[in-house]
Amino acid sequence: MKDRITIEGRDGTFYAHIARSKTLPASAVVVLQELFGVNADIRKTCDELAEQGFVAVAPDLFWRQEPGVDLSVTSEADRQRGLRLYQAYDRDAGVRDINDTLDTVAKLPECTGKIAVQGYCLGALMTFLTAVRCHVDAAVAYHGADTEKYLGEVDNLSAPLLMHLGEEDEFISKPAQAEIKTALARKSKATVYSYPGQNHAFSRHNGAHYNAAAATLANGRTSEFLHQRLR
Repeated sequence: MKDRITIEGRDGTFYAHIARSKTLPASAVVVLQELFGVNADIRKTCDELAEQGFVAVAPDLFWRQEPGVDLSVTSEADRQRGLRLYQAYDRDAGVRDINDTLDTVAKLPECTGKIAVQGYCLGALMTFLTAVRCHVDAAVAYHGADTEKYLGEVDNLSAPLLMHLGEEDEFISKPAQAEIKTALARKSKATVYSYPGQNHAFSRHNGAHYNAAAATLANGRTSEFLHQRLR
């Protein structure tokens, strides 16, 4: 399939969705999913990045548990199923999978070799872990729950990092947000933007808490950041 590539990882083989810029070769953005899998929202994000001139690749992070997860953000049954996968997800193994994805994408003929990672919720936490444990040229994290649990690794952050937090995020407490901001304030290449009045996943297409103004602001900042860092 033209919209899929295969990742031959050190622990096994899995697929990734790919959307290509009209102008190639191009810099790449590896897009990391929420608990809903590589679903319509993530694929649309990839399409939007391709329209901005990037090669966008979204690996199937849940391949070890249940390959091909594609859940609806409006279905409570799907959310519960995704939550079970999220809770059982091996984050350390996930970093290995993302690193294998980065290696594969860097070798694609349509990629210049410059790569960013961009994630949402679970994917945002994995973006942070990837940025402190692997080599990337840039990283963008949207509302990454549990990031505060890994701030002991922040000294290993060398890549430019852009983080978006909704101030009323029901999954990232205000004390946790304060911890994240304090830790990242020590890193000259890290920038944290806070969005007043916004809940978790305020930028998700068709999400319950989608806010067009905040999403447009955050996505505009992301686009500018990626174009600056991946030139």
